[in-house]
Amino acid sequence: MGLLDGKVALITGGARGMGEAHVRLFLSEGAQVVFGDVLEEEGKALAEETGAVFVRHDVTSPEEWQRAVATATELYGKLDVLVNNAGILKFGRIADMSPDDFSRIVDVNLKGTWLGVKSVIDPMKAAGRGSIVNISSIEGFIGAEGLSAYAASKFAIRGVTKSAARELARFKIRVNSVHPGAINTSMVMDADMMAEVDAEAFVKSMVIKRFAKPVEVSHVVAFLASDRSSYCTGSEFTVDGGLTTGAGY
Repeated sequence: MGLLDGKVALITGGARGMGEAHVRLFLSEGAQVVFGDVLEEEGKALAEETGAVFVRHDVTSPEEWQRAVATATELYGKLDVLVNNAGILKFGRIADMSPDDFSRIVDVNLKGTWLGVKSVIDPMKAAGRGSIVNISSIEGFIGAEGLSAYAASKFAIRGVTKSAARELARFKIRVNSVHPGAINTSMVMDADMMAEVDAEAFVKSMVIKRFAKPVEVSHVVAFLASDRSSYCTGSEFTVDGGLTTGAGY
């Protein structure tokens, strides 16, 4: 028996990094998975390898949200789970960042998440229940130099999550957020950002002194997608090796 047997899940930003880990784990736990991304070559390759269904999906587009949701419901007859994983990061101090760069980060990370919640309400109501997992960040709790736009979007996802949890509980739709810390993905290893980070000091600030594997986040996401988290909604789950304990980060 898999943790997600019988579930139909839509995962955004699923072509690589944490999203890819979510896709693989959800499949191994018995879910039917549709995943979207703007990275078409990587997405098609992952779909061919795993048997998951790939759809080209720009999360800032309401029309592409409709298409992604329709793909899941037409193929599998329902939609039980949404993982709002798609996101972008760009390092830039406020004095140097252009308004266009700020807007782009907020559009993808925040508007994309909000559109996702909006887009799955009707199919989840039809299914009689649902689980939405919004991927935020520890930057949704603490600010970091050069990440004002990213932090703004991730702080805001916490608010969307809590409001949605209150609005959707009457339909048995749960909404929670996950806040990864230092995860070994290409996005976190952004070259501009890494050039500015004191790596030695950063590692010293960790309680668990290593970067996490993406699947370590996926296990928490799968729990929240499953019926085992049936009394969790509007909650925030950190997967950060203790970075937000106040130990010096």
